[in-house]
Amino acid sequence: MAYDKFNVLTSSAVPLPIENVDTDQIIPARFLKATERKGFGDNLFRDWRYNQDNTPKVDFILNNPIYSGQILVGGKNFGSGSSREHAAWAVYDYGFRCVISSFFADIFRNNCLNIGVLPVQVSAAFLQKIFGEIEKDPNAQFEVNLPEQKVTILATGESESFDINKYKKGNMTNGFDDIDYLLNIKGDIEKFAEQRPF
Repeated sequence: MAYDKFNVLTSSAVPLPIENVDTDQIIPARFLKATERKGFGDNLFRDWRYNQDNTPKVDFILNNPIYSGQILVGGKNFGSGSSREHAAWAVYDYGFRCVISSFFADIFRNNCLNIGVLPVQVSAAFLQKIFGEIEKDPNAQFEVNLPEQKVTILATGESESFDINKYKKGNMTNGFDDIDYLLNIKGDIEKFAEQRPF
């Protein structure tokens, strides 16, 4: 399933300065029945966003209209817990294209990369600068440059580099998942197969 190409993202950000956010908090297990990647954004952080009577919790960050954007900034160890792909689906379906943290759980990171959400891991010190900038100005803009592998606080010009697997980087810039990548090189695969002696 192809997704939006990721090149350079300039956006404001939503701060979630909570450590050890696990996948059951990102998308509770009772919402894992669907097999398509649609509709999960409605239940992103469901138990944190809504009361039992389905009214929004006014003190949760996603219900605060002063914060918006395609970047979610989380605390250390974001995406820990079970390996459910639905957590990354919920983040993408809600509208986030990038999650910034000082540490990601490996499975969550890979699930994000497979569907077009860029997990950007920065140092703890730079993460605090990002949180501080959002606290000063909820509309503060950030640039996430995938080709250069760099995230920049536009108000100050401070930036930091981040790592990404070369294969996943190529897929994200083209909007490919793993199947799309194989289909894209179908001609090369067929040519290689024709040269085999069997």
